[in-house]
Amino acid sequence: MPRHLSASPTLSAGLLSPDLDDLGVTLGPDGGTLRVWSGAADAMDLVVFDDTDLDWATDTLPLDHVGGGVWQITTHLLRPGTRYAVRVDGPHGPGNTFNRGTLLLEPYSRGLDRGGYDDWRSVVVDGSFDWGGVPKPAVPMDRTVLYEGHLKGLSKRHPGVPPALHGTFAGLAHPAMVEHFLSLGVTSIELLPVHAFATEPRLLQHGLSNYWGYNTLNFFTPHAPYATEHARREGPEAVLREFKGMVRLLHEAGLEVILDVVYNHTAEEGIGGPRSSLRGIDNRAYYRQQDDGAYIDVTGCGNSVNTATDAAARLILDSLRYWANDVQVDGFRFDLAATLGRDGAHHFTPEHPLLRAIIDDPALADVKKISEPWDVGMGGWQTGNFGEGWSEWNDRYRDRVRNFWLSDVDYARRASTAPVGIGGFATRLAGSANTFSSERGPLASVNFVTAHDGFTLRDLVSYDVKHNHGNGEQNRDGADTNRSFNHGAEGPTDDASILATRRKAMRNLLGTLLLSAGVPMLTAGDEFGRTQRGNNNAYCHDSALTWLSWEHAPWQKDLHAHVRRLTALRRENPALRPIRFARLGEHTPSASVMEWFDEHGETMSGERWTNPSHRTLQYVAASTPELEEFNRILLIVHGTESATRVTLPEIEGVTRYVPLWSSDDEQPQDDGEARAPGDAVDVPGTSMHLFRAE
Repeated sequence: MPRHLSASPTLSAGLLSPDLDDLGVTLGPDGGTLRVWSGAADAMDLVVFDDTDLDWATDTLPLDHVGGGVWQITTHLLRPGTRYAVRVDGPHGPGNTFNRGTLLLEPYSRGLDRGGYDDWRSVVVDGSFDWGGVPKPAVPMDRTVLYEGHLKGLSKRHPGVPPALHGTFAGLAHPAMVEHFLSLGVTSIELLPVHAFATEPRLLQHGLSNYWGYNTLNFFTPHAPYATEHARREGPEAVLREFKGMVRLLHEAGLEVILDVVYNHTAEEGIGGPRSSLRGIDNRAYYRQQDDGAYIDVTGCGNSVNTATDAAARLILDSLRYWANDVQVDGFRFDLAATLGRDGAHHFTPEHPLLRAIIDDPALADVKKISEPWDVGMGGWQTGNFGEGWSEWNDRYRDRVRNFWLSDVDYARRASTAPVGIGGFATRLAGSANTFSSERGPLASVNFVTAHDGFTLRDLVSYDVKHNHGNGEQNRDGADTNRSFNHGAEGPTDDASILATRRKAMRNLLGTLLLSAGVPMLTAGDEFGRTQRGNNNAYCHDSALTWLSWEHAPWQKDLHAHVRRLTALRRENPALRPIRFARLGEHTPSASVMEWFDEHGETMSGERWTNPSHRTLQYVAASTPELEEFNRILLIVHGTESATRVTLPEIEGVTRYVPLWSSDDEQPQDDGEARAPGDAVDVPGTSMHLFRAE
């Protein structure tokens, strides 16, 4: 596979410049050629270090300015294993932070070595690897079930993983982990950041660390502390080899690897923060700022990468190509993706050259592209506004589903009726057509109820408020609006009734997630009811609080069984996972034709959609076959705590309803009595019931 890819002719003119080709180190018969872009620099040096003493500079060589802002040198000193840095000098004035005395990481570094805090060296790696002919799984989007987890936290405590592999790249691909992923029914492992990252000084002062990893040092290097001790001792080449080995083993099992990538900001923080790379190379070009040099921070992290400049946009694009092709990952989830789509005036546009390039680049044609469609700047909330080819985290789905099963029920306990009817919930269940265009379809929506950021599923049903006292910020950090409901007691309780209600609430939330049209994302540990003791912003805890526990009570094993049943039902029933929205009066292949009935088996009236006292719905979805056999399901949703009686709808061609799953069951049932159209069914409070219509 090529180490560097030049720009494709399908990309925008701003990213086409051959001056931006082959940046970083390219190995050849005469050693290596290093190319670094800095549009404002006056001079640049390559500094080469001893292999074992990173304070001993053995050679300093000047780079030549070869045009287009690129500085270049070819030398036999650049060979696999070489530790190096660059020094850059340039003009002083607002926006410029050049200092020829500062050792800087070269932005395209494939490997890093650390001498101490804020003391890094780039390392040349060869990167050769035998993929053994193992292809990417290429899971179709409609069959995708995302599983979001932390690389270290997933395997750190797994008893079936050897201790030497706990919390490592190799540990994630161990057969014990693979067996869990496959038995759970997920298809794609979405990893929190694995690019090399650093912990912010303020966290170190509190004795904490940046556990999640949203503080990137370099866009091309895997995070070395996630490698085994053996690989770390061997060096960056072995770390990269272990990462690729993880990808290959997961691919052999049919599992995809999705990376959560943080291109919106870097670990250099605000002005006065670390000057480790981009700030010292060309601060004005790489970071968004005002004329006086003050940073425009739309990320809340101190800086924002300026994707309106060709060099910064190309850096991101080349990083994506590297991971997708050289490292063979299957997709990306773009953190604060609205930042990447801001133009020279700092306004978001879905036609931003970088966003279009990510979709149009042939080198990225086979990877999944998932945006977190917001940032914290003006006009930063852009859910539904990314173009074709993108899927998006759907926060509207999250909020509506939480409201329906939690905060609405809490409200109804106090006010005798829920605040809203079932219509908004039904829209989310059916694929969020009011958010995503018909051209993009339901697969544009990545549905989630929880994520790494926020309450776990268990905490969502156990706490009314956040409990972040261990974060060192007097409980001020983390979201205040969680749409959670503790069901009568804050946190742990021995009340059997409350615990039973919480368990059913979790089953309702998971059932909704895995039976909705769109792409479901399950947060690791939710299948077992993992808790973080009410902490909804546990980014700074690298401990048992955040690592998955693999010791489970009987009720946790039951919950796991429910998730396994739900992913299997999703896989077996194409009506639950349409590719396109159906259009009235038209035959749309791979869509689901949806019909909606009330508890009496009659077509839903307009008044019923919005009436808060009528929160019972019968949802029938019939597939329009293109690639699979015809399939039809009936889903009953009952959103009040009092039981009700439902009359099953009479539909042409349907002679019976075969029960498949119920959230009312503590354990998923393997069989049940088939029902006929027109039969009356007793439905317990706040529950879901899935049937196959035959």
